[in-house]
Amino acid sequence: MTAGGQPFDRLHPVLQHHIVNTLGWSELRPLQSEAIEPLLAGSDAVLLAPTAGGKTEAAMFPLLTRMESDQWEGLSVLYVCPLKALLNNLQPRLETYAGWLGRAAHTRHGDTTTGARRRQVLERPSILLTTPESLEAMLVSPLLDVPRMFGELRVVVVDEVHAFARDDRGWHMLAVLERLATLADRPLQRVGLSATVGNPEELLGWLQGRALRSRPATVVAPPVETNVVPELALDFVGNVGNAAAVLAQMYLGQKRLVFADSRRTVEDLAVRLRERQVETFVSHSSLSLDERRRAEAAFSEARNCVIVSTSTLELGIDVGDLDRVIQIGAPNSVSSLLQRLGRTGRRPGTTRNMTFLALDDAEFARAAGLLLLLSEGFVEAVVPPPEPRHVAAQQFLGTALQKGHIDVDLESTWMADLGLATADELAHIKQWLLDTGHLDVDSGLAFVGPTAERRYGSRNFMELLAIFTAAPEVTVLHGRTEIGSVDPMLLTAKTDGPRVITLAGRPWQVTHVDWKRRRAYVEPSDSHGKSKWSGDPQPYSFELSDAIRRVLLGADPSRTELSRRAVERLTSLRETFDTRVSHNSTVIAEERSRLRWWTFAGARANAVLTAAIGQTAPDLLDEWTFSNLNVSLRSDATAVAVRAAMREARSRFGDDLTGVVPEISPQALKKLKFSELLPPHLALQTLAARGADWQGAASVARKRIEDATPTAK
Repeated sequence: MTAGGQPFDRLHPVLQHHIVNTLGWSELRPLQSEAIEPLLAGSDAVLLAPTAGGKTEAAMFPLLTRMESDQWEGLSVLYVCPLKALLNNLQPRLETYAGWLGRAAHTRHGDTTTGARRRQVLERPSILLTTPESLEAMLVSPLLDVPRMFGELRVVVVDEVHAFARDDRGWHMLAVLERLATLADRPLQRVGLSATVGNPEELLGWLQGRALRSRPATVVAPPVETNVVPELALDFVGNVGNAAAVLAQMYLGQKRLVFADSRRTVEDLAVRLRERQVETFVSHSSLSLDERRRAEAAFSEARNCVIVSTSTLELGIDVGDLDRVIQIGAPNSVSSLLQRLGRTGRRPGTTRNMTFLALDDAEFARAAGLLLLLSEGFVEAVVPPPEPRHVAAQQFLGTALQKGHIDVDLESTWMADLGLATADELAHIKQWLLDTGHLDVDSGLAFVGPTAERRYGSRNFMELLAIFTAAPEVTVLHGRTEIGSVDPMLLTAKTDGPRVITLAGRPWQVTHVDWKRRRAYVEPSDSHGKSKWSGDPQPYSFELSDAIRRVLLGADPSRTELSRRAVERLTSLRETFDTRVSHNSTVIAEERSRLRWWTFAGARANAVLTAAIGQTAPDLLDEWTFSNLNVSLRSDATAVAVRAAMREARSRFGDDLTGVVPEISPQALKKLKFSELLPPHLALQTLAARGADWQGAASVARKRIEDATPTAK
């Protein structure tokens, strides 16, 4: 393998034997080699590599070595993933690696059977693969000896750590890890596994939590081979039917993974591909676990076929060797693009590739903007959601469930240190929880109050243990077989004739709906069906919005092949937007008889700009609406008036505009889970901070504003 004295020789001899003889590896990958020393030394770390870069082995081989050399007993390693499907996919590999040393690796999540859970309690595995929600469920379980279960814990490996850090599940995970460290009475070594990110040091600092600056930490990111240029292509197809026609003739005889960023598009495309006799499989979050497993297993064994998926297959779930990745539309970030691109090019002699098929002008412009950013070497920084006060409120109740009674001031200390809220905010949250009956007090100690019992007590407080909100859906069954779930609106909308829905890429006629149990019973149909799920539009970053502006001004993504249709569409778009874009200014111009301020700043920055105008010159606004690319204005607004409003806003709220608070609708407040656990003013402040890009807004506010309206002088 390697010469004596090299990192490989530091691994346990049994592991060395199996790496060479069982796996058949002639050498470790650079990441796997470079991770050995810091992980053996106990450092916290973030290991960076593209998809399929061997990150799991890079973490687990040195940790298994320490497990044996230091004679760790009981449950000593947690392996945390964001998706149950990813846990199921990883479990056989980790079970094999642990088994080489006579150890066990088990999986625990919402689908784990009661029998398996009991066995884990009686015979604790050395490694437990799980999710943050399942961890907290274990912490609050009255049937579990929690100190015994977690008392020997030493290391936490967080797979796809960038995915956690981008939303509140990451804050929830960090809070649960703090509670686990207290149970184990030791700091936990933390190892994050991630694809390429723009700020790995900051990501590692976030992962360390309260241990930041008090523990050794290292980013392991060997240089990635750069002389292999991925094959990138952009095409404009106009609609899903045309996309299916193109895909049916594209890369025949090869395995194609097709991403679409809505479940509705996934279903529509799958049906149309099957109508064209293309062997097609489907994967998205509203399909049943068994349905997804069947599709992914069948796809991994087939050859000339397509699997259509949402982002569920973006993370490292193994569906076998892929030949091609096709993207319908475009994701919203370069990091997602890289993650999806990395699904290909794994076999020797193959190249990473990705073909974009845009369905409309917005998708086409977004794809071109992302490809421009990619060609410039840009990757987004991972920035955790700011001001997670609602997570702190949830943790007060979670720790009260775990311990029975808590000293709220003592719990507030670690929450403040972790950054969930300030000490003053935590005091307000504590008082609100007491005043509303979510907490009650006896002899100075707090416990779960009657309001929390009523609101969350059903199903063993399971609703309290997940920081994310899942939209209510109706389960769809064919006989006793669960197919998936759909938006209830799909089952109530007016229809002529039989109600036919599309799910798992197949049409189904609805025969009965049991609204009390939220179940719909179906039979196969030959008619065309509909699909529907609720969802919110995703804001573009300032960088992506600006990249779209630069594309419209003439910048072309390098190393990307544009089809004839794409070239024609890009030329047409540039002509359409000619009066709305400028190299050094923002522009006020009409679109379909509506006046708009074309900022190209992203929705969060435009939310700040809209609020700034609304608080200085509200008569300029048209219903306070904005998009990723513009702010709507009244028909009589002028560049002079908008410039004056911006000067007034910078004078009143500061040159950085941080004093501007975007307007929060009641509907938006309802979507912040656990907002009811916060004093109303803190709930509003939390949402305002998350819906604002003050830096982007300030940069726009300082720019010159041109007037391109027909009446401009």
